[in-house]
Amino acid sequence: MNKKQSSSKIATVASKVLQNPNSSNVSKKLAGSVLSQASGKKK
Repeated sequence: MNKKQSSSKIATVASKVLQNPNSSNVSKKLAGSVLSQASGKKK
């Protein structure tokens, strides 16, 4: 599996979670963590 491609998909899902007003606080914290890790791994 291509890690860049899969992390991009995960980042997209995380972004949608953060934008969804019905998402729980835990979901938003996890999504924020995912996005911070995804953006920190750029080479």
